[in-house]
Amino acid sequence: MTAQGERAAPQWSSFTGDQVAALTAGTSFLADPTERDCPACGRRAVRAYLNVPPKARRPTLVSYVWCSACHRFVGTRAAHPAGIVVSDPLAVLEAEQRRELERSLVGFLAHLDGLWDAGVLPQTFTAAV
Repeated sequence: MTAQGERAAPQWSSFTGDQVAALTAGTSFLADPTERDCPACGRRAVRAYLNVPPKARRPTLVSYVWCSACHRFVGTRAAHPAGIVVSDPLAVLEAEQRRELERSLVGFLAHLDGLWDAGVLPQTFTAAV
């Protein structure tokens, strides 16, 4: 709490290399997008958000993985698996709104947490027809 009685914003830090390895050793978020146990704090609070940047030079999948309990995170870019369609609840935002939201990683992750808590996330992943 701050001197005025308000809650201080949580401090975020990166997952360690070993913790990232533990996250990637399990089932892919594409196969099972539900929350999972955190390798740092042990709570079932690891969440993920994946998106396909529309202006990427190559088919790219950007992943944000974070723990809503201990506030650790990792972000990655990888090749977009062919034939997978990613639902994106942020696709409805105008480009400027999206840029503003992504300007602050802490604010962006807080927004994503709110979408999880509201039941908008996790996403769905389907095969293209």
